Amino acid sequence: MNCIDFDKKFEAYTRGWMARNAERYNNNMDVIEGMMPDVYMEFLRKPATWLGGKSPMAYFEQYTDADALVKWMCEYYKQDVPVPDLLLERITELGEAAEKALLPLPFAPKKKVPHEAALTAISLLREMESTAPMAQYIDYIAAMEEPDEKGDMCAESLLSMGEAAAAPILDALTRAKEAGRDVFADILSNYPGDERIFDLLMERFAQARDRRALFASYLAKLGDERALSALKEAAQDEGVNYLDYVEIVNAIEALGGERPVERDFSGDPYYESMKRV
Repeated sequence: MNCIDFDKKFEAYTRGWMARNAERYNNNMDVIEGMMPDVYMEFLRKPATWLGGKSPMAYFEQYTDADALVKWMCEYYKQDVPVPDLLLERITELGEAAEKALLPLPFAPKKKVPHEAALTAISLLREMESTAPMAQYIDYIAAMEEPDEKGDMCAESLLSMGEAAAAPILDALTRAKEAGRDVFADILSNYPGDERIFDLLMERFAQARDRRALFASYLAKLGDERALSALKEAAQDEGVNYLDYVEIVNAIEALGGERPVERDFSGDPYYESMKRV
């Protein structure tokens, strides 16, 4: 497959445009830079000899085989050539066929599918509002030993799927490792009403002491007043740092609790840094 570097072609087009038009705009770079969106649209619409007379905008439109286009995308990554947005847009336009072609990519072996292609597939499936990979995403997050970029993208996709993802995530909690439980806590904090969600957030708030601020914010979002006792206790903990304290107090107030008496954080590096700012 011919992986044309559209970015380089646009750079060359821009150099030619500037050579022809710089004097017209008195070599004013601010004005010229402001023209770049128009220049880009001109580049997209203009027939190009390097595309056999097709314009960049029309080039990928001639292809209707979703499997071939997805393989082409992977080939771009394998050859380390920037993937054209126009190719990605064409893939998503093909709907169900493209969804079917993309689904195997996120968790395929790296020797077959480049890591960046797998991440792009997750992004495209999300853009297409696909719920088909829901179970795969949940399984991946549940098995995570450490947070990673793919897990973050899976979580973002699960969030975009809405409450339909909540029940399957809850079913996965018993087999989820600590890193996965943290990610699931973030997602599930959007869906109050299930006792297991409250229990999970309280567990993570108690156990992940280095991230109490994060889980305090989740408890505030969940909106369950039963968390107030633990939050107030944490606010008085001698070991709490200033930034965590602020977030914990915010959570207390969000849940309708009374703001704790102000504490002296003199000497706390976060507090002293904020004072200097």
